[in-house]
Amino acid sequence: MKRINEQSADQEVKGELLLEIGTEEIPARFMPQILKQLMEKGKALLSEERLSYGEVRALGTPRRLVMHVTDLMKKQADQEEKKKGPSRERAFNQEGNPTAAAHGFAAKLGLRVEDLELERTEKGEYLVALQRISGMETKDVLLEMLPRLIKSLPFPKNMYWENSRFRFARPLRWLLCLYGDEPVRIQCAGVTGGCETRGHRFMAPGPFKVKNPAHYFSLLPEMKVILDQKARSTLIKKEVEAAAASCGACAVLDQNLLDEVTHLVEQPRALLCSYPENYLTLPRDVLITTMQSHQRYFPLEDMDRNIRPYFVAVSNNPAAPEENVRAGNEKVLKARLADARFFYDEDRRISLESRIEKLKDILFQEKLGTVYDKMERIVAFTDYLAENLPGIGAEDKTVALKAARLAKADLTTHMVGEFPELQGIMGREYALADGEDEKTANAVYEHYLPRFTGDALPLSKAGALIALADKGDHLVGCFVAGIRPTGSQDPYALRRQSLGLIQIIMEHAFPLHFDELIEKALNLYAKRLPALDGDKTSSEIKEFVWQRLRHYMQENGINYDVVDGTLAVPVDDISALWRRARFLQQKRNDKELALAAAAYTRVSNLASNADPDFSLNEELLQEKGEKNLYKRFQETEPKVKAFIAGGDYANTLSLLANFKEAIDPFFETVLVMAGDEEIRNNRLALLFYIRQMYLQLADFSKIVFAAS
Repeated sequence: MKRINEQSADQEVKGELLLEIGTEEIPARFMPQILKQLMEKGKALLSEERLSYGEVRALGTPRRLVMHVTDLMKKQADQEEKKKGPSRERAFNQEGNPTAAAHGFAAKLGLRVEDLELERTEKGEYLVALQRISGMETKDVLLEMLPRLIKSLPFPKNMYWENSRFRFARPLRWLLCLYGDEPVRIQCAGVTGGCETRGHRFMAPGPFKVKNPAHYFSLLPEMKVILDQKARSTLIKKEVEAAAASCGACAVLDQNLLDEVTHLVEQPRALLCSYPENYLTLPRDVLITTMQSHQRYFPLEDMDRNIRPYFVAVSNNPAAPEENVRAGNEKVLKARLADARFFYDEDRRISLESRIEKLKDILFQEKLGTVYDKMERIVAFTDYLAENLPGIGAEDKTVALKAARLAKADLTTHMVGEFPELQGIMGREYALADGEDEKTANAVYEHYLPRFTGDALPLSKAGALIALADKGDHLVGCFVAGIRPTGSQDPYALRRQSLGLIQIIMEHAFPLHFDELIEKALNLYAKRLPALDGDKTSSEIKEFVWQRLRHYMQENGINYDVVDGTLAVPVDDISALWRRARFLQQKRNDKELALAAAAYTRVSNLASNADPDFSLNEELLQEKGEKNLYKRFQETEPKVKAFIAGGDYANTLSLLANFKEAIDPFFETVLVMAGDEEIRNNRLALLFYIRQMYLQLADFSKIVFAAS
């Protein structure tokens, strides 16, 4: 087929693209996600614009977001477009000669009729030609594409500051945009792209003129900017550890804090600072939280994990006098620790037990009552779990019920009011100070676990019981109140609460029927909300939690098909589902699983035609094949049920695999879809029973296996 306007331009000419978005300081918590988005959206737009490239990097500091693209083509890739002409009947006369329509179509494209081809379509044959559309110059494409990229970057919170009402995390102050040696004059928020950048706000404000991307990266050290966030993080960690070692201590290096500090500075400098030793009488977690959460300092400890009266501050201005910076940080922390000491001393004037009544003054949720109401539900829920779960001794129950009453009492303290992240932790500290035994105090703390992804789970039975009660009440209460997560918004942390509930059940292998758990939680709300549609709410909650369970299984190495096969069974015991999913994953390529799946598929295809209400009549079994199959079923099904109940999935699978020996002769000798309706229904009922036997382990039709 003839191509129109064939191109001879050299497509191998490449260049580098550098885009720097200069801003006021962007909040540190925004940076990791926005850098990821800058890289992903940049790649997507380049591909969309038919611009091939080598590597795309996203780098950033608080004042700049940078995208660097290597080996970017000078022009878009050419695009071919098929031009459709007249039909064969219109293009050629009866003698096969081109008509005026054919000549006109060819002339329009600058071709001869001989250069055209006939192509068969659903509507007949048509004349066609391929037209090559030349790609635009990359620089011209970037003029439109890069502003679109900048505007597409999503932030948790935006602001606007100029007439076009352009929104961004912080005001744009400059745009550096170079393709090779040439500036790209993009326009965004009243700022024009050019070849100038800015350095460190205090040490090298600039502006600096940039010749090309290579010059930009060589200029950065002179600008006192460490652009690569990974390099800054490595440097900060090294300097913090060195500062700690200088006083014979070790740094408490929290990764979240390290990430945050990395995105607060452009040129870090670590300083060893100190505070009065008398503050060491405060609980360890109070000291660490005061330093980390409020001041972004790195606490120090000795080899025995005892907190030392030192900390490391990371400054963004190495040019400032060191003693002034140190003195300023020490003064600020001393004031914060004095506040913490005051809160701690004031809180200890009142016992946790006496604080319980104060929970009546704290609203949990408008429709669901106060935190005191919630505490009462948690106690009742904990009592129910202790009575109904095996392996919970009398001591565990006593500890759990005592701790359940105290669990929320620390919400009334000054310390938790100032440091919400210490809830549970302060409950444990104050319980111990009140003379409560260690098991009760630990259960108060553990009931909040896990607080975030990767956090520890409750170790004690008592702590696990209260955690389940608290999370179950929270989950059900929010659904009852009409609260649901929407998109990325989940203000009541229902996804996290659901995942925590799943993890605790799995960790402690609690044989807990989820439907019963939800029913109990709903019953505890019945007096407050008598018109509650329990069945509908229960179904919605289970669907929501099962989505989290599916995601959790896949994140922990279970293939999607095994997850589907496992969750398709009518079982609501999360712990049992997890065990069988892991078993099936291990057996995914095993011959026994292949045999069981083949047998199940053969049975299931016809069993779907069975009437579930039709009861099998043994007297209607006429042929030897069906009698033998029914006999084998009667022998096998009770064993399968017993093995499933005992969690013996290996023997269950062996039975189901071997059962294929009875299924194959049945299909070879018996006509299932017999003419006699009663006989047909009886045989279908037998297959239905067999399918249900297989479904006790998994829906094998959903599992993809490699064994032959």
